[in-house]
Amino acid sequence: MIDSMEPDRAVKARHRQVWALGSYAAVAAEVIPELGATLVREAGVGPGERVLDVAAGTGNAAIPAALAGADVVASDLTPELLEIGRALAAERGARLDWQEADAEALPYADGEFDRVLSCVGVMFAPRHQAAADELVRVCRPGGTIGLANWTPEGFVGQLFATMKPYSPAPPPGAQPPPLWGREEHVRALLGDRVTDVVTHRRAVTVDRFAAPEEFRDYFKAHYGPTVAVYRAIAGEPERVAALDRDLAELARRHTAADGVMRWEYLLLTARRRG
Repeated sequence: MIDSMEPDRAVKARHRQVWALGSYAAVAAEVIPELGATLVREAGVGPGERVLDVAAGTGNAAIPAALAGADVVASDLTPELLEIGRALAAERGARLDWQEADAEALPYADGEFDRVLSCVGVMFAPRHQAAADELVRVCRPGGTIGLANWTPEGFVGQLFATMKPYSPAPPPGAQPPPLWGREEHVRALLGDRVTDVVTHRRAVTVDRFAAPEEFRDYFKAHYGPTVAVYRAIAGEPERVAALDRDLAELARRHTAADGVMRWEYLLLTARRRG
């Protein structure tokens, strides 16, 4: 008998493997540290609220939410990231639960949380509608869904566009992650199950890299999806050299005269309809 779930398990296993590569904790802490705190603030997280951070990674949003006094569950598909998050939370004096969970099949009850957040995390679930349905399902009526996602036109969206010709084909049915950075796409995913949708296009200011090549080398070493692409073409030195040039040129185009990069993201909050 053929196991119909086997392809899905293989996709999830590869997803875990990609995000365990490199050091996403370094990227979150050194490059985009303020992003999670911004989402927590804009979503109105407060003391005593039950909060779920979906695809939490190492806790970029979950830890600030816990420090704001909320009762937080940080969920992620990749256990290696959760372990790092636990250590980071302990260092900062934040108390929260860390649980392995699939964004497309969350192990929580309907309406269990007052606020459901995701900070550049749920966007990487391959089936967007399945993930959006789960965000809505676990949020209580009248509760808030808060999302921060990289836009297709912004730097990280263009990073994925640059890496695409060098990447293995995505699994059947998978949608590009940066679509979550388009307001109309997220509105369609959430549908009439939410109200009071508020969106802003904002940018993270990145001044860590002294040169485009420094950005490229940092992401080659630390950012799981970039590490994975380089591993996939490791036996093709000409393609490696071409990707090296393309990533450095991408960073050069997105670096202002003052040496600062601005990485655009879509910030969206919505209220679950009662």
